[in-house]
Amino acid sequence: MNEQKWERSSLRQLADELAQAGHWISHTTVGRLLKEMGYSLKANVKRLAGSDHPDRERQFEYLQQQKQAFLAAGQPVISVDTKKKEWIGNFKNPGRTWCQQAEAVLDHDFEQDALGKAVPYGIYDLKDNRGYVYVGNSADTPQFAVDMIARWWTTEGKERYPQANKLLILADAGGSNGCRPRLWKQQLQEQLADRLGLEVTVCHYPTGTSKWNPIEHRLFGPISTNWAGKPLRTFEFMLACIRGTTTTTGLQVKAFLVEQVYEKGIQVTKKAMEALCIEFHSTCPRWNYTIKPRLPSI
Repeated sequence: MNEQKWERSSLRQLADELAQAGHWISHTTVGRLLKEMGYSLKANVKRLAGSDHPDRERQFEYLQQQKQAFLAAGQPVISVDTKKKEWIGNFKNPGRTWCQQAEAVLDHDFEQDALGKAVPYGIYDLKDNRGYVYVGNSADTPQFAVDMIARWWTTEGKERYPQANKLLILADAGGSNGCRPRLWKQQLQEQLADRLGLEVTVCHYPTGTSKWNPIEHRLFGPISTNWAGKPLRTFEFMLACIRGTTTTTGLQVKAFLVEQVYEKGIQVTKKAMEALCIEFHSTCPRWNYTIKPRLPSI
């Protein structure tokens, strides 16, 4: 097989090769002929889902059942995730915005030129169509994720759901709130179940399906659209863009700056895991589990 088959050829290169073969033709004519034959410049399109987990469809059905059951009972359902981290400084932000003159930004995104790295952890309330974004400037750890959920409950959730004693969390299978980190489950036990008295049920979306997590398209998408083309030069400006995000469906968003420093690499022992009051569901137990408050020791 000729190696030329695997080389990229421009219109001018094709015209030169045709000329060498005795066919004198301009590159514009080559382009016109290619279009007549149905060829055009196209980019790769992400359409193939890749390998399909055998429990994927069953997990989506179970997720829907859990959501409907909690909402029907008046119990809160939240979707959580960490948005893409952003360098804060005079850096280019993808997108375009209406203006008379484009803003000048640095030509390279060097860490030493940044005020810090923003870690936006989002919580989306499915019932009330409200978003809460806690912007940290430390590490994205399971402890940070659970702390933000606990802060949301004490400042917002408890007031909106005064009779609630259960909480359903929809999360991705990876990241700080993934199904693997021990610290995520241990912190849910200590911060939400034991300290706040909540029975916490967690349902994870299967690997590679995070785009179906409601927070992605109902909160993070509108936020990205709202600050598109605007350099995030300060944390205050970033928070203002988040708070100013609205949609035609009535989305309201609150944003908060979190200055607490979170340590990476905290290990949870096997003994500590055995002490958790955790119940794995019979349906896809890897992705579904409930953590109940532990009875106080006598």
